[in-house]
Amino acid sequence: MAEIITIDDPDDPRLSDYTDLTDVELRRRKEPAEGLFIAEGEKVIRRALHAGYEMRSMLLSAKWIDLMRDVIDEVPAPVYAVGPDLAERVTGYHVHRGALASMQRKPLPAADELLRTARRVAVMESVNDHTNIGAIFRSAAALGMDAVLLSPDCADPLYRRSVKVSMGAVFSVPYARLDTWPAGLETVREAGFALLALTPAEKAVSIDEAAPHRMDRVALMLGAEGAGLSARALAAADQWVRIPMAHGVDSLNVGAAAAVAFYAVATGRPES
Repeated sequence: MAEIITIDDPDDPRLSDYTDLTDVELRRRKEPAEGLFIAEGEKVIRRALHAGYEMRSMLLSAKWIDLMRDVIDEVPAPVYAVGPDLAERVTGYHVHRGALASMQRKPLPAADELLRTARRVAVMESVNDHTNIGAIFRSAAALGMDAVLLSPDCADPLYRRSVKVSMGAVFSVPYARLDTWPAGLETVREAGFALLALTPAEKAVSIDEAAPHRMDRVALMLGAEGAGLSARALAAADQWVRIPMAHGVDSLNVGAAAAVAFYAVATGRPES
């Protein structure tokens, strides 16, 4: 059973995992370096535990202690009980959901390890908006993608905002970083994947015409919001594909585009 510790000093060093959660640059440096990430909200905390992540501690307001009692009883990590004002002073924002947990990261697998058993893979280049990362992981989980590969400069899927937007789906889809870009795409091609670059370019074929759901192994490449895939990434692709648009709309948000494209590459969907 975890120990419940009431804290009333915002400078208490035991709360260091939770300090300045709104300082993006600080958290980008701190969390990977210290091997932690923050899970926010009851559902996300439970999903992180279910996925096998080890809890370092929990930060709870009083009303959440009873709601999280089963977790407190089962997980031998300290529980810090704090008032809402102190939680806001420590984290930098009003913690609406009242429950935060500091979780221990797991070592990332190598890309080639994930590719051995995968058939449908999403590959992201320079996607560094945490909301988009979370949305893409949620769609990947919901629509049956087997894994996600990230270019070296993609944002952290375990950053609090990414985890929250994904509703914990970042714990369900295995992911890895490619060490080099775009040279690392050769690892994907050598594993037998067709590299499909999602782009609104006129020379791209309709994703339905490309029929990725009939291909044995598909890696769908997605670029950052606005800029899209780089020229080097596009040159490395086997085929360019696009989502047909109506009413003069030229493109979708990358999170929405990913969901449409993931459905198109999923196996077992009805033939038109």
